[in-house]
Amino acid sequence: MSGSKPRLRLSVLDQSPVIAGHTARDALAATVELAQMADALGYTRYWCAEHHGLHGVCNPAPEVMLARLGSVTQRIRLGSGGVMLPYYSPFKVAEQFRILEGLFPNRIDLGVGRAPGGDMRTAQAVAMGQYDRGAQFEEQVRDLSMLLRGEVPPGHLAEGVLLQPAIDTQPELWVLGSSDYGGALAARLGLRFAFAHFINAHTGHLVAQQYRNDFTPGYDAQPYSAAAIFVICADTDAEAAALERAVDLRRLQMAYGVNAPIPSLTQAAEFSPTERDRLVIERERPRTLCGTPERVAARMEALREQFAADELIVLSVTASYAARLRTYELLAQAFALDGAA
Repeated sequence: MSGSKPRLRLSVLDQSPVIAGHTARDALAATVELAQMADALGYTRYWCAEHHGLHGVCNPAPEVMLARLGSVTQRIRLGSGGVMLPYYSPFKVAEQFRILEGLFPNRIDLGVGRAPGGDMRTAQAVAMGQYDRGAQFEEQVRDLSMLLRGEVPPGHLAEGVLLQPAIDTQPELWVLGSSDYGGALAARLGLRFAFAHFINAHTGHLVAQQYRNDFTPGYDAQPYSAAAIFVICADTDAEAAALERAVDLRRLQMAYGVNAPIPSLTQAAEFSPTERDRLVIERERPRTLCGTPERVAARMEALREQFAADELIVLSVTASYAARLRTYELLAQAFALDGAA
């Protein structure tokens, strides 16, 4: 985009969606394809989300997928958006992401969150009955920060333990959140922060502002923030509207607790919403930016200004894998990313 402002950094958040009529293998292959395209187009980073027990998304292990993506990309940063830390030992997570950093130097991000990434029954199964709803999250993030910097204090459980592999670079460490909790924690610990506008479309700019106001140097010397947004971009308004109807149906399913694959275009076209459904749809639509490149780019720039964001991280879950690829192609062109030409 033209103007005196720095060029907007764009990144990708991928949930490995399973579209109706497709398999989980199809979804995983689509993740690899999108990562390769994002790398070629000049996106800054590519994050994989962790979810459990859901028919609509199929990646419970971002760290495994990142190893695959690193082997088929060249320059794009790769990370978790995020690892659901309450399930895990911070020491083990640090090992996993240090080995990724060792394989792909200066390309690895470790984004962490405290949500379960699924329903509570599934969370208990993943955590062998020990899921604590994130009560220890701050302590876990502190431990991760210390471990990655090699600054374990006397008396700590990991004192004197060698963290492998022994390498001279470290991953970027991010806190992810959709409320003021994550922003406040990132500010206290001096960490990068990404706000999930695609979950909470109403208060993120206030959280981002407070994060910058309260930031204390820690793992990082300066604040750095991103807004993660849900975008569908299409060549025509008609195509965008058809894709948005499928998003509407997906959001209804989520609101009503229906665990199903991402609706197809056919399912969306055949669906007749009730009055109650329409109220839910209208409530949820602010979470989506949908339209042609010109319209979407203008709204993205407005969000960038509102958040004072250093970058925008784009999540696109559509009713076809081809339409998802097209979203990222059109955005790369609209914002003149390095590989878009």
